[in-house]
Amino acid sequence: MSTTIPQGPTDERVLAPATSMDAVTLHVGDLEGMTSYYAGAIALEPLEERARGHQVHRVLGRGTTPMLRLVHTPGLPAVDPRQAGLFHTAFLFDDATSLSATVYRAAQDPRSRFVGSSDHLVSEAFYFTDPEGNGIELYTDRDRDLWLHRDGNLVMGVEHLDPNAYLRAHLTQEALDAGPALAGRVGHVHLQVGDIAVAEAFYLDALGFEATVRGYPGALFASAGGYHHHVAMNTWNSRGAGPRASTLGLGDVAVTVPGREDLDALTARLRARGLPFADDGRSVTVRDPWETRVTVSVPGTTTEDLLTR
Repeated sequence: MSTTIPQGPTDERVLAPATSMDAVTLHVGDLEGMTSYYAGAIALEPLEERARGHQVHRVLGRGTTPMLRLVHTPGLPAVDPRQAGLFHTAFLFDDATSLSATVYRAAQDPRSRFVGSSDHLVSEAFYFTDPEGNGIELYTDRDRDLWLHRDGNLVMGVEHLDPNAYLRAHLTQEALDAGPALAGRVGHVHLQVGDIAVAEAFYLDALGFEATVRGYPGALFASAGGYHHHVAMNTWNSRGAGPRASTLGLGDVAVTVPGREDLDALTARLRARGLPFADDGRSVTVRDPWETRVTVSVPGTTTEDLLTR
């Protein structure tokens, strides 16, 4: 699989090409149940946890890579599918064998709800919903050299992908037995928003992502460095939604940039637009127009960093 990231001159208007996504934070009502689900269905291991007042924060991942932070907040109401927030967290795997092992685990877990599967031309993806209503995508990328562009947009599709045929072609007992020893990471985050133009002003103009697919009904896809998308925003269920209420579900979208100079460029963009933010030297935190928190950090995020956010 090609992982080459195009390099070019620094442009302070956009995020650096080497930008990537980091662990997503979810507020959960049943910490042990959700930990058990993500361990069994997605093969994530608990890495570290900390009590903060009445809350317990627990980080899960594969190897040393944090992929999810669960914050135990049982007093909050359930996820509202019409509210702005999370559409799905997309976990990226290195190859079809690793992906198929995770898809099989998720499909076998009775707590999962299988939503569908698609060949997106740039990737192959399978969709589930966790026990508390949070969307999950499990996917692997096609070689970047095979991606096509047309009229300034990356060509992405929604082609049929037979999950049973995919498993028959790629699943191995060795991959199933490896479980969390196989690498994984957050590849992108897909958000529900109230308005695409307002989302574009924040996620592209202020944060610095660049559009990759425009014109898809009710959605916008954007990335750094020409990736198919690090973030997506849609209004399919949430058109006209206002600022988020405090509920279970999405707590933080995390982005990693190469260095402090990238954070300086970001804070300059935020100041120019009058957007309030916090800067602790290693990360910048800002809220989108729907009160979804976004944390942009320099590399080296540890479980300790996640637990102190």
